[in-house]
Amino acid sequence: MQLRTVLATTTAALAAATCLTAAGPAVASVPVSHACSPSVSLDRFSDALDKTTYDGTFVGNFSALAVDKDGSLAALSDRSSLFDLDARTLTPKKVVPLADENGAALDSEGLVIDKDGTRLITSETEPSIRRYSADGRILDRLPVPAALQVAPAGRATANQTFEGLTLMNGGRTLLASMEYALSGDTAGTVRFQTWTRTKNNHFKPAAQYAYRTDAAFLGVPEVQALPDGRLLVLERGFTSGVGNTVRLYLADPRHATDTSGIENLTGQSGVRLITKTLLTDIASCPTLGAAAKQPQPNPLLDNIEGMVITGHEKGHKKGHEKGRLQVLLVSDDNQNAVQTTRFYYLRVRV
Repeated sequence: MQLRTVLATTTAALAAATCLTAAGPAVASVPVSHACSPSVSLDRFSDALDKTTYDGTFVGNFSALAVDKDGSLAALSDRSSLFDLDARTLTPKKVVPLADENGAALDSEGLVIDKDGTRLITSETEPSIRRYSADGRILDRLPVPAALQVAPAGRATANQTFEGLTLMNGGRTLLASMEYALSGDTAGTVRFQTWTRTKNNHFKPAAQYAYRTDAAFLGVPEVQALPDGRLLVLERGFTSGVGNTVRLYLADPRHATDTSGIENLTGQSGVRLITKTLLTDIASCPTLGAAAKQPQPNPLLDNIEGMVITGHEKGHKKGHEKGRLQVLLVSDDNQNAVQTTRFYYLRVRV
């Protein structure tokens, strides 16, 4: 068992660093703002797990995060591994291999830890949602509407299906976000599918909603539910030679049209989309000393794919706004030398 740690966590101390001048004593530099926008600030980031291994397994390829019942952090790799991390240090404590019913690897993308401690995990090649025990045994598989299945069975494209997964309404509703549009739907119009929990703790398909990304090249890699029924939604894209675009939105599906019975979404009248408000473009966040291994609009950016709400501020600390959420993001390095596994610690006012 070996863990090589490369720590790139920055703190406000960096912003308060001093510089010596020939004229005399040290002069304090101007503090760096942590604000990304009026609604979002970046506390710090960490590259501690970048290009490390644990128990013979590569630590990275992270596509989703969740907070476990014991307070630890669950981090899902899209290479069929589920890690338990120390929530404070990010140190891996356990890794569980995942597979389908035939023992084949998954393209595991979305993660929810249910109230009984079982894991609901999506795979975006079928797509599927399976329930796993904490030790990786398959316990259940949820039904998927025909249109959302990968062609030729349905109208979805492999690797562009269930990316985000979250529980809503106190755990009574499960929501999965498609990453990109179905064939026949207008580009940039993404379907969010829900399931309702049954008495036997199974889930059955329910309403479906339409969400429109800012541009066709942007997909939806993650969603997180708020207690009032609204959602935090990530939009993400990549442009060769330019880098990543990652934006965080507050979205509201509560008055959106149920699109489960609409074959093609082409902007027709009478279809109410999920409304959304931009909270921040991550490119607007302070760099805090981050470095990028390839061109990026902001060296802080990478292929951000996972998101989890880790806490809620009570507003008792001086300078902290009451009601802000503590939100953790993670990038998927694709096990690529020019990408980075990076964790981002945000405070978000909704």
